[in-house]
Amino acid sequence: MSLLATMAKTYGKDRASREKLKRIQRKRLRALVEYARKNSPFYRELYAELRADWTMEDLPPVTKPELMARFDDVVTDRTVTMARVRDFTKDIDNVGRMLDGKYLVFQTSGSTGHPAVVLYDKGAVDVASAVAAFRTFARQEDFKRFMAHGKRTAGVFADHGFYLACGMSRYLQLQMPRKQTKITVDVNGPEAEIVQALNDFQPAMLSGYPSNLALLADYTGLDIHPDVVITGGERLTDAVRRKLSDRFGCYVQTHYSCTEGGELACECAEGHLHINEDWVILEAVDREGKPVASGVQSDRVFITNLSNFIQPFIRYELTDRVVVHEEACPCGRTTRWLEIEGRTDDILTFSGGVRVAPMSLYKVLEEVPALRRFQLVQRGEDAVELRVLSDEPEAAFAAAKESLENFFESKGLRVAVLPSDTPPSPDPVSGKFQHVYRAKD
Repeated sequence: MSLLATMAKTYGKDRASREKLKRIQRKRLRALVEYARKNSPFYRELYAELRADWTMEDLPPVTKPELMARFDDVVTDRTVTMARVRDFTKDIDNVGRMLDGKYLVFQTSGSTGHPAVVLYDKGAVDVASAVAAFRTFARQEDFKRFMAHGKRTAGVFADHGFYLACGMSRYLQLQMPRKQTKITVDVNGPEAEIVQALNDFQPAMLSGYPSNLALLADYTGLDIHPDVVITGGERLTDAVRRKLSDRFGCYVQTHYSCTEGGELACECAEGHLHINEDWVILEAVDREGKPVASGVQSDRVFITNLSNFIQPFIRYELTDRVVVHEEACPCGRTTRWLEIEGRTDDILTFSGGVRVAPMSLYKVLEEVPALRRFQLVQRGEDAVELRVLSDEPEAAFAAAKESLENFFESKGLRVAVLPSDTPPSPDPVSGKFQHVYRAKD
């Protein structure tokens, strides 16, 4: 199927009747399952006892560790192996290029502890392009200004690696090398270089992780006037949305996506994240994997990517907690919409199994006046490294250390607060910024 055909199949489907959307889902799900059973040894084995009149609930859920452990058996092209993918990704110049001229290769950051390798075939790439074309913009007025200003798009990410945002951006650049309408600015670069690159390019659209864009908004000398700011990859809080809107003087929106599932939901002008139900099935479930009612927060979700046939993700578990809404949205879209709890930081666990939510630590450190920015990294069971940015770093560290020790003592903990020569920094590989996290080493 061509890109034009995919776009025709996508256009307007977010306003189709609920009955039509369900028919589309059933047809595409059956085609995906049958293809997986025929071409993937993993799914042939998993569905060996599947009856002819199977329903969605008859399909066993799958997890990231499970699919990665059986990667060679999961993919439906028998010439593709994990060993070949690893060789391909050794060359950073292959970002945005297709393995065997057929498959884009992506890697996840492993924020849940299990990084993944994900392949997109041409069908999945075309669906991503079609959804982006028709559903990226929450408001038509922003889209019109963006088009009038030459569709100039700047992504603020880690400018290397096989991550979805970087890979798709470079893929599009390679498809149209003469049209310099997209740039990626390395979030790990020096502040002066980031400011210069963005000022020179003058993007009509600015995109990136909310945490990184919030840091960008503090840069002095940055003089850009985008028509829209679109965030993703992390939860966009109301505070960050306001900060970005005030700083850049434009509408700020977000979306909900993952590498395995693609664009799961797009925001409308009402601020609702509408599920792209023509190309993805999203099930909000409890701890036992049973469906939760509309308006009830789930413990996790199962997603089924209806467009990816090279590496099927069918009832694939995500640890996101969401609330799905069935009620009609004033924007006119008929697809269900959701709220996502989402978090960008880790819950820390100390001796005795005592868990501390990052929000509690935010509140402690936000009371330290001299702190301009902070980052707390857990090192071992009862030690944290405190990185500070301040005009008075020694005084700021001392005050923050005392506040943290008092807080931990109130929890019955003795946690060492260690100084650091490292400033608060994004992850050097993924480019995401976390205020509170567990060190992986």
